[in-house]
Amino acid sequence: MMWSFFSRDSSKDFPYDIGEPVAGFENHSIWTLHKAKRKATQEEVSVFVFDLRSGSDAKCDLAKAALKRLKTLRHPSILQYLDSLETDKLLYVATEYVEPLGTHIAKLSADGPQKDLYLAWGIFQITRALSFLNNDGSLRHNNVSVWSVFVNSSGEWKLGSLEYVSPADGNPMPPIKVPPSLEVYDPPEKNDQTKLKAATKCSADMWGLGCLVWESFNGPLRTRSSLKDIDSIPKSLQSLYCELVGASPSNRPNPADIITRCRKPGGFFKNDLVDTLLFLEEIQIKDKAEKNRFFSGLTLHLDNFPDTVCKHKILPQLITAYEYGDAGSAVLAPMFKLGKLLDETEYQKRIVPCVVKLFGSTDRVTRSRLLQQLELFIAHLQPQVVNDQIFPQVAHGFLDTNSTIREQTVKSIIHLAPKLNYNNLNVEVLRHFARLQARDDQGGIRTNTTVCLGKIAPHLHPQVRQRVLVSAFIRAMRDPFPPARVAGVLALAATQQYFLLNEVANRVLPALCSLTIDPEKTVRDPAFKTIRGFLGKLEKVSEDPSLRETMEADVHTATPSIGNAAATWAGWAVTAVTSKFYRSQSDSSRPRPPLTGRNLSKPASLEQPSSSSLSTTTSSVTSMTSLEHESNDTSASASDYGNNDWDNENWGEMDDPSSPMAGSPNNGPLTATAALTEVRDGWDNEEWGSLEEDPGEEEAQEQEQQQMQLRQSPIRPHQQQLQQHQLNELIEPLAKLNSHNTSPSKSTLGSTSLSSSLRPKDMSANLSSASNTTTSPTPFLNCNNVSPPQQKSPHHMNNSTNSNANWNSDSWADGEFEPIDEPITGNAKLDEARRKREEKKLQRQRELEARRAQRNSGPMKLGAKKL
Repeated sequence: MMWSFFSRDSSKDFPYDIGEPVAGFENHSIWTLHKAKRKATQEEVSVFVFDLRSGSDAKCDLAKAALKRLKTLRHPSILQYLDSLETDKLLYVATEYVEPLGTHIAKLSADGPQKDLYLAWGIFQITRALSFLNNDGSLRHNNVSVWSVFVNSSGEWKLGSLEYVSPADGNPMPPIKVPPSLEVYDPPEKNDQTKLKAATKCSADMWGLGCLVWESFNGPLRTRSSLKDIDSIPKSLQSLYCELVGASPSNRPNPADIITRCRKPGGFFKNDLVDTLLFLEEIQIKDKAEKNRFFSGLTLHLDNFPDTVCKHKILPQLITAYEYGDAGSAVLAPMFKLGKLLDETEYQKRIVPCVVKLFGSTDRVTRSRLLQQLELFIAHLQPQVVNDQIFPQVAHGFLDTNSTIREQTVKSIIHLAPKLNYNNLNVEVLRHFARLQARDDQGGIRTNTTVCLGKIAPHLHPQVRQRVLVSAFIRAMRDPFPPARVAGVLALAATQQYFLLNEVANRVLPALCSLTIDPEKTVRDPAFKTIRGFLGKLEKVSEDPSLRETMEADVHTATPSIGNAAATWAGWAVTAVTSKFYRSQSDSSRPRPPLTGRNLSKPASLEQPSSSSLSTTTSSVTSMTSLEHESNDTSASASDYGNNDWDNENWGEMDDPSSPMAGSPNNGPLTATAALTEVRDGWDNEEWGSLEEDPGEEEAQEQEQQQMQLRQSPIRPHQQQLQQHQLNELIEPLAKLNSHNTSPSKSTLGSTSLSSSLRPKDMSANLSSASNTTTSPTPFLNCNNVSPPQQKSPHHMNNSTNSNANWNSDSWADGEFEPIDEPITGNAKLDEARRKREEKKLQRQRELEARRAQRNSGPMKLGAKKL
C-alpha cells in the first residue's frame, strides 16, 4: 500500500489535460509547447514541458531559471504564469493559452491597414515589456526574437522564453544559447570585445527588438545579413529600425525613448488601434466626458481592427465598462457591433444578460440607443426572453412623453414582431398602435405607425388582421398630415392580399376615391394607382369568378407569402411601405388643426345620428373591443376632449358597415368621437344651410338688446336668491312661445328644444346661444355634437324626448356660460323693475308671435348656405 502511494505518477495531480504539441517550436527552444485544457472548466491553456532526464545539467538549470523568472515577473506584456509541476521526469509550466509568434505571423492576412495597425500594437507591447525589464527591473532579456514572443487569444503579444534573463549590471557578454538556431539573433558585439565595452543595459535587447521588427514584416530571420533589407519595413519605422540594428551598442536607443518618439503624431505607434487599447487599459482613471467621447467614435474604427482583438480584448472591456463603470449608453453601439463576432453560445452567455439588464434602464438615452441597435442583436434573443423580459420594458416607450422614444418604439416592433406571442402582438401592440395613430400629436409618429402596421401584417393573426387593417389604413387616409395619408394608401396596396373582395368593393375603394381630389398630388398619385389595381382585381374576378378563391387565399392564412403580394400589381407599394420610415424632424413644429372651430350641421333628412353607432363603447362585428379597453363617457361633449383627439382610437369601429351614421331611429348622446368622425369622413367642413326661416333684423335686434340688458353689471353676492326667483318666472312665457313653434313650417333654430330642457341657471346662456346662432355669420358651434333640428318630421316628433335629453346634458352648459348679471338696488325698486321687465317681455313675445303668424302664409325658405 505504501509502495503504491510513493510510486504513483504525480503528473495525474496536475489539474490540466495535456494535448498535442505545437509544431515548429521545439527547434527554437529547450521547451516543447503543448495545447491543454483545465480539467475543471475545460478552459484552454498552454503547457510548456521540459524533459529532465534527456537534458543536460545546463539545460535543466536554464529551465528552472526560466520558471523562477516567470513566477516572479508580472506585467501585462509578459507571459502570464498559471501553475507548474516538477516530477522526477518532467517539468510542467502552465500559462495562458498562446502560440508562438513565429507560427502565428504566417497566419496573418495579406498586407493592408489592418495588418499594419496590428503589428504596431504588437511591437509596442514588446517594447513596453523590455522597458519594464531594462529600466524598472534592471534586467536583460538576452533572447528577443520571433520565437520568444507569444500571442494569446486576444491577439496580444507576450514576452516569454526567460531562460537567459540576467542582471543589467552584470557581465555584458551575451550568453551562449541553446539550441544553436538562436545564435542568429546574437548582437555583433558578442564577437568584438572592443564594442562590448560600449554596451549598455539595454543594447543587447534593442538589437533583438530590431530583429523582431524585421521578422514582423518579413518572416523568421535566416541569416544576419538579411537585416540590411528594409524595403518591407514602413517608412515611419525605418529610421528607428536602423538605430536598433546599428553596429555601435551605445547608439541603440532606450525602449522608453522609443515609446515616447513613436507615440508622437505621425509616429509608428500613433494609430487608432494602439490609442483604443491604451485607453481601455486606463479607462478606470478617465472621466465620464472622455469615456463618452471615446465610445462615440469607436464604432467607426472597429472595421479596421483584427477580429481577435475586437472579440477577446475590446468587447470584454466594453461589457465591463458598462456594467461596473459609468461609461453610459455610448458604449452600446460598439458593443452590439462586436457582438456579431461571437458564436451563439458565447452571445447567450455574454451579451444577452447585459441586454436584458439594459432594457430595464430608466435612462432615455440608453433606451433610445437600445432601440436603434435592436436589429443588431434581436436575432440572438430567444422568443421567451423577448416576451417575458424585453417586450414589457419596450412597451413603456409607447406611453413616453418624449416623441423620439415613442417613434423609435414603434419602429422597433418591426424587429420584435416575429418573436412576439399572440397576446403581445395582436392585443398589446395593436392597442398602442391604435392610440398612437389616433391621438399622437406628431404627424411623423402617426405616419410611421401606419407603415409599421403594414410591415407586421404577415405576423398578425388572420382574424385580427382582417378586423384591423382596413379600418386602420382608412383612418390614416383621413389624417390631416399628408405623409400619413400616403402611408395609408401604400399600406392598403401592399397588404391587398389580406382583404376580402367584399371589403375592397364596400370599404376600400370608397375610401380611396375620396383621396382622388386630395390637395396634395403626392397623395392623389398613389391613390389613383391603387384604385386601378383594386378595380383590375375586381374586374378579373367578375370575368372569372373561379379566381375569387385564389385572390382571397391569404386572407385566412396564418403565414402568408410576402413574395406572392410583391409579384402582383401592388409590388410597387410593397417596396414603398417596406422602405425607410418617415423622418419626422420638421413635423414636430407643425400643430394639428383644431377640430372645434367648425362643426358640421347636416340636414336631419339626410342623417340622423345614432348613439348605438357612435358611442365609443359600441360593440360591432368588426370592433376591436378586445384590443381597446378604455372607458369613455358617452355623454361627454367635444369640449371635454383636447384638440389632439382627432379620431376614435378604436380601429374596429371606424367605417363599420354595421354602424352607419344614417337611418337610426335614436337620437342619443353623441360623443366627441361622433363629431370628429363627421369631420374626417369626407364631408365638407363648411356649415350646411338651414331649412328654417331666418328671423328678421328687428327680432335679432330685440334679442340682442335683451342680452345686453341682462348683462349690464355683475350680480352682487347678497342678491343670489333673487336671481333664481326671476328666472323661474321667465320659464312659463318661453314655454308658451315654444309651443307655437311645433309646426314644421314654423320651426326656427333659436326656439327649438328650449322648453322643458332649460334650467333656471342656464336660461340666459341658452337665450344667448339661440340669439347668436340665428344672427351671427360665424359657423354654428354645437357643443353637444348634435346637429340642430331643422324642418321636423313625424319621426323627429316621436324622438323629441331623446333630443331634449341631449340638450339638457350637464356638459352642454355647466361652466361654459356666465350667470345672469342684473343690478338690484332694493326691494321696492326690485319689484317695480321686475314688473316693468315682465310687461316688456310679454309685449315683445306677443309681437314676435304675430310676426310669425303673418309669415306662415308665405312660402318657406329652403336651406340657403350661410356666408
